[in-house]
Parts: sequence; structure tokens; C-alpha cells
Amino acid sequence: MGARLSDTDDLAENHDINITPFIDVMLVLLIIFMVAAPLSTVDIPVELPVAVAEPPTRPSDPVFITIQEDLSLSVGEIGITLDDLVMEVGIATMLKRDTRLYIRADASVPYGELIKVMNKLTSDGYLKVGLVGLDPASAGPEAAEAAGAIPAKAE
Repeated sequence: MGARLSDTDDLAENHDINITPFIDVMLVLLIIFMVAAPLSTVDIPVELPVAVAEPPTRPSDPVFITIQEDLSLSVGEIGITLDDLVMEVGIATMLKRDTRLYIRADASVPYGELIKVMNKLTSDGYLKVGLVGLDPASAGPEAAEAAGAIPAKAE
């Protein structure tokens, strides 16, 4: 393997790299990492206390931005386009940039469309933007199962 026979029956040097030792080293390293990876996670048992804090009070007149299934936007009850979003939010908040805004989006709205709306708001200075979702306890069993909050019953 280390040499070849030439026409004159002399041994000539072989300049090829023997990769067998490299493969052996890589396999040993793979086995070491496969054994060591589960050992590197440390499970520390902690009994966390139950949170009894009251939910934050909701403002008396919240500003809702709604993204419907067909990607149409509305601020409150007023239908708008994405270009008119900042102007209409400015009217609804009286140009108070520290007003908390709530975005309600249909479950079928693509994530990118939601981010476009949030980027438009944050670029204009509205940094307190919250997302509205249904509470699984009040939504009913079908919606809670779809959200993954309640495991589906095995039949």
C-alpha cells in the first residue's frame, strides 16, 4: 500500500494520503460526543412558586390593530391600508408614542405580514406593541386543542 511496483520491479513512492487514520479519529470523536452530550445537560430539580399576581389592568380605551384573514388592516373599526397605518394610529393615539397598541391577527395570517405591521409601527416610534390571543381556558376545547394547550383525547 505504501509503494507501487514499477516496470523495473523497484518500489516507487506513493504520494497519496492515507485517510484511514483520519476516519478512525473522526469516528472515535463522534462516539465521544454522542456519549458526552447527554451527560452535559444538568437537571436541577426546582419547585417553582405559583404566581398570584393580578393581570395588568387593561386601558379603558385600547387601540386595536386588526389583521384579517384576507390581510386587510383596521385600526379600531376603521379599515385602512398599510401605507395609512401610521397616520391612523397617530390619530387614534393623539400622537402619544408611549401608548400601548394591541395587534389582533387571524390565525391564518402569515408571520411575515404581522412583522411588516410591527416594523411599520416601531419605525414610527410606537415601541409598546402587544399581541392579542385567546386564553385557552375561555376559548373552548376545540380552540385550545388547536393551540396545543390541551392535549387531544386518545380514542
